[in-house]
Amino acid sequence: MSWDLYVKSVIPIGLLYSLSLWLSNSAYIYLSVSFIQMLKALMPVAVYTIGVMAKKESFKSETMANMISISIGVAIAAYGEAKFDSMGVVLQLGAVAFEATRLVMIQILLTSRGISLNPITSLYYVAPCCLVFLFLPWVYVEYPILTERSSFHLDFVIFGTNSFCAFALNLAVFLLVGKTSALTMNVAGVVKDWLLIAFSWSVIKDTVTPINLLGYALAFLGVGYYNHSKLQALKAKETQKKPDEEAGMLLAEKNEESSGSKKNESQD
Repeated sequence: MSWDLYVKSVIPIGLLYSLSLWLSNSAYIYLSVSFIQMLKALMPVAVYTIGVMAKKESFKSETMANMISISIGVAIAAYGEAKFDSMGVVLQLGAVAFEATRLVMIQILLTSRGISLNPITSLYYVAPCCLVFLFLPWVYVEYPILTERSSFHLDFVIFGTNSFCAFALNLAVFLLVGKTSALTMNVAGVVKDWLLIAFSWSVIKDTVTPINLLGYALAFLGVGYYNHSKLQALKAKETQKKPDEEAGMLLAEKNEESSGSKKNESQD
């Protein structure tokens, strides 16, 4: 990758990724794990809205109605949240917005240029940017607060285990994408979301109300329908692509045969 491409494409994506990480991790100070997971259901809404604004997605009334249903479900979950905190919600929604913008920017800056990066290669290029972008605010914002607390000490075991789990997650996604389909990824994501909510309720003892679950169930159905529609469109595109490729190969073979016969005629 050239430096020009790195500066113009990877660094902006790294900046957006850093902001998403910073805000999403900060939200855990104010909100429960289960409620943050419910707010993350707004990701398809943000990606679709920003995609339409950037003219990377076509506006469809049916899709927008689905996005509205997801938003209503999240709103119901927020209404039923026992430990609602405005600051935490603002931070998490900001993280969703930056992450959605990052995904759209990947389409604009990389995919449109024919550059496709798997999770491991993406880490190789983006992680150094994130380190720089997160180190600067940490020095000026968080480090002074930590130095004031005499009880603070860096636990290398917890920090190292956390880092290892983060890398193992990316490696697992890389291997899963190579061995299975996008449908398996979506199903695994759904199972993960519900397991996180169950874990936060049973182990961390977060309060999960019936209204929480009702709202998230509505949002979950909307997200599931959206993923199903995207997969169906992708399959239809691949199905349409195969006959075109076969027709192109047949045409190429006919051209080769005709050119070969012409050569034989000229030799005769």
